[in-house]
Amino acid sequence: MAEVAKQGMMSPYEAARERTVMENKRKMEALNLRHLSAAIKEAPKTPSPMKQKRRRIIENAVVVPSPPRRSRRLANLPEIAPHSAERMTRYSRKPSDLIYLASRGSISMKARLEAATKAEELELQLDPEFPSFVKAMLHSHVVRGFWLGLPSHFCDTYMPKQDCIVTLVDEKDEEFDTNYLAYKKGLSGGWAGFAICHGMQDGDAAVFQLIKPTTFKVHIIRAASDDDEKDE
Repeated sequence: MAEVAKQGMMSPYEAARERTVMENKRKMEALNLRHLSAAIKEAPKTPSPMKQKRRRIIENAVVVPSPPRRSRRLANLPEIAPHSAERMTRYSRKPSDLIYLASRGSISMKARLEAATKAEELELQLDPEFPSFVKAMLHSHVVRGFWLGLPSHFCDTYMPKQDCIVTLVDEKDEEFDTNYLAYKKGLSGGWAGFAICHGMQDGDAAVFQLIKPTTFKVHIIRAASDDDEKDE
């Protein structure tokens, strides 16, 4: 009776809504949904059979280490012979090398030009049968970066069209292997070892003579520092 009286005080819309709510409650109680929901919450959580199977597969899997990644630029280069690798490692940068590099005074423009002129004079004395060029050393060549770009016209005429190992031979006939990057036309890995071993510094000049298809004879001309000129 109280429910009927309550509905009599409601608007037709509110009365219809109240009847719908009550009907839904009776349906839920008939389906016993509250008890099912409580049972599900209280039930212990166990992984599904598919998750268990996946976990077993992962646990039993044998992890195979992937091969080390190699730069695309050097992917096609031939492997360096063991004695060459040892030679390049032997002349890696050390604290003593850095001290030597910093020990020489500043190089004047006059000293740079004199070194380059001496290198050009030396080049004229070499056998013209073997092509050559003069390269003035900059800070990026022998102090930081250690990237030596070669003359473009020389590379287009005489150097291989693909990356390869280029051997540098000093005046004592000792050999040093370097990586030649054809598309950049310059020497990369291995050049640092050669430069540091021979104490090459900013301002020096060098004559590169191609005595074989991938072998350079290198003649180094030292630039006099400001301190050397004062001593004279």
